[in-house]
Amino acid sequence: MSGQHTLPDLPYPYDALEPYISRQIMELHHKKHHQTYVNALNAAEQAYAKTSSPRERIALQSALKFNGGGHINHSLFWKNLAPSASEKKGNGGVLKDGPFKTALLETFGTFDKFKKEFNTLTASIQGSGWGWLGLNPQTKRLELTTTANQDPLLTHIPIIGVDIWEHAFYLQYLNVKVDYLNAIWNVINFDEAEERYLAALSGNVKL
Repeated sequence: MSGQHTLPDLPYPYDALEPYISRQIMELHHKKHHQTYVNALNAAEQAYAKTSSPRERIALQSALKFNGGGHINHSLFWKNLAPSASEKKGNGGVLKDGPFKTALLETFGTFDKFKKEFNTLTASIQGSGWGWLGLNPQTKRLELTTTANQDPLLTHIPIIGVDIWEHAFYLQYLNVKVDYLNAIWNVINFDEAEERYLAALSGNVKL
């Protein structure tokens, strides 16, 4: 069947984010969890296309939302990460001078204050979900928000998203979400964030 969703390749090896995110987590997260969302999304879309029953199509909405959101969110998440500059592997964790840095500092005051506010909000999620830095399409300002479960970010244009599901960190950080959130800034791809920010400002949203 043409038009089926596929698992995107990672833009780096599975061990490239170590020591901040282990190879084991990345491999399971990508090969198992993301692949499951892709498979279930394809199945739900096929079932939706095969029926004209409003009742059956309504019943499929939750599967489309959950698995479609999981596919969208994870496809963005992999690009939001990069091997750490502090480990001399890549550009992860480096916020370079430019329009995005200027906007971030205008909004939050300092880089450390931004990370603290992001981590505090994201750690407060009850259960599973995502922490986001997004661009408000009305005000063109950067704002922090969260989504539950695998809900995609629809109120803002996503710039940086962090997965706070246990499968994203538990094998390495156990139940200490704050340690995971502190560590992940070493592998956040701020070059990608700036590209998303500039695209959002111009109206050409980068998916």
